[in-house]
Amino acid sequence: MNQVSPLLVAQVTDMHLFADKDGELLGIPTTQSFQATIQRLLSLRPQPDLLLLTGDLSQDGTPKSYEHIQNLLSPLSLPTYWLPGNHDCLKTMQQVLNQVPFSPCKAFEQNGWQFILLNSSVPDYVHGYLSEEILDKLDFQLALTNDRSTLVALHHPPLRVNSSWIDASTLQNAEDFFAVLDRHPQVKLVVFGHIHQEFNQQRQDVHYLGTPASSIQFEPQSSNFSLDREEAPGFRLLNLYPDGRWETRIERVAYTHQLNLAATGY
Repeated sequence: MNQVSPLLVAQVTDMHLFADKDGELLGIPTTQSFQATIQRLLSLRPQPDLLLLTGDLSQDGTPKSYEHIQNLLSPLSLPTYWLPGNHDCLKTMQQVLNQVPFSPCKAFEQNGWQFILLNSSVPDYVHGYLSEEILDKLDFQLALTNDRSTLVALHHPPLRVNSSWIDASTLQNAEDFFAVLDRHPQVKLVVFGHIHQEFNQQRQDVHYLGTPASSIQFEPQSSNFSLDREEAPGFRLLNLYPDGRWETRIERVAYTHQLNLAATGY
């Protein structure tokens, strides 16, 4: 019996890089933690087929921070797709992250799966929101492709994660988003970042997956802002089969650094 190879997708999120390569986020040199993430990706066998970056690639939204990402990811030589988070500057991302292996495409197909990347960021705000135009396009795209298993990606979680301070900045119009997805049963997965921790919850037939950051980690189920001092940076791997089956796991990175709990800047 022939075994069909799955598509291996690596989701990396919330790198929070700076124009200054030595820039730190709450004591973490984010370039170093991202480099450690890349080294872990390079060690994987088999290698991922594509890379999905789900927002907050930059902390300061500068061209140089995105140029660093380009340079750091070049050893992977993987098709790389991205979407913005609340710390990103979309216009700058579009200007910089548009050369191979980076792709500006926000809807594509591979190995029998459809990928749709959404912009949930709102300029100058931390919370997320999907405009009526984005939701209409999503609905239209899903209607055209009702025979293809679909993964939808965005930065902000559409579900609460039981941390009061994070839940204040989730997707503000999640019910509008759910209304679209509920009309299209081919949607299997929704993946996101923003929460800097692992999350897995099912709503109806869709699994919602949150992924650890490649930078700082947030303490799960915390009422106020709190960092997780135990968990290392991480990323998510997804095996996607042509028949719609999928598997996933979290990979942690061998990187530790003393947190600066008195610092600000997130």
